[in-house]
Amino acid sequence: MTRWGLIGASTIAKEWVIGAIRATGGEVVSVMSTNAERGRAYAEANGIAKSVTSLEDIVGDDGVDAVYISTTNELHLEQAIAAAGAGKHVLCEKPLALALDDALEMVKAAREAGVVMGTNHHLRNAASHRAMRDAIAAGRIGKPLAARVFHAVYLPLHLQGWRLDKPQAGGGVILDITVHDADTLRFVLNDDPVEAVAFSQVGGMGQAGLEDAVMGVLRFKSGVIAQFHDAFTTKFAETGFEVHGTEGSLIARNVMTQKPVGSVVLRNAAGEHELKLDQRNLYEAGLQAFHDAVTGKGKPSATGEDGVWSLATGLAVVKSAATGKAVAIEAGL
Repeated sequence: MTRWGLIGASTIAKEWVIGAIRATGGEVVSVMSTNAERGRAYAEANGIAKSVTSLEDIVGDDGVDAVYISTTNELHLEQAIAAAGAGKHVLCEKPLALALDDALEMVKAAREAGVVMGTNHHLRNAASHRAMRDAIAAGRIGKPLAARVFHAVYLPLHLQGWRLDKPQAGGGVILDITVHDADTLRFVLNDDPVEAVAFSQVGGMGQAGLEDAVMGVLRFKSGVIAQFHDAFTTKFAETGFEVHGTEGSLIARNVMTQKPVGSVVLRNAAGEHELKLDQRNLYEAGLQAFHDAVTGKGKPSATGEDGVWSLATGLAVVKSAATGKAVAIEAGL
């Protein structure tokens, strides 16, 4: 059994990750919050035996095998390196860091320490995206030519905060949502992006100069071009993911979500066919893969290196939106 410490008393851990850890055979034994009262209340509400207030207290705990890091983004570097140095496996929220060199340093630290490192990119665990990846690999749409991701949503009130007003914490829609698009595109297409062009928008929610919407295009090594639209500001849109090839198209709806829902239709010369999806909790699928990796079976569904790629893409989108120019994407791996 993998014993987990939570670095950060976060909403995502409460709503999704604690349950996924437990459902896949792990145990949450400790939570760290720099606010002692918040940590105690969080531990009590979520059935966690111990709450601590310092990073040293959790990474130095012999009763902890792995940590889940879900603090704000500027804190990930120090926390991940400390955990890896203490021999703890690391599952880190995206983006891994605010600078590419920092993310690379995190991956290097985990590799040198011989611990498993994963990035919590949940969307690649969705049955919809796995079915699309399999269909493309099987040649069912011919050669992929273009893709389209629409991931414009309304940021719930309880999540409005640092994402909208703290640039120093990595706020804004690009490092929050576009990095997920980047990872999902890489996974589904089995391809890496090489260039980004984007325009961002401040539509009334973002503060301190932070963007709350973005549109852009990524170009991939294979020549595929992929359009994306991400936002915190759209209350009534649906999400979706499309891949169009020489012999057919995959049309997925309501799939850019934390929930195991949505549909995928294959459209080609023979007509339309809805793909069968083996729906499963996305976080449970991710935690199962992580637990397996800890025991030497396989690797996390999204590795640290995958997190580096999504961050590199997000940073290129940020730079393109700021400069009005196309920006090359280089992961440095």
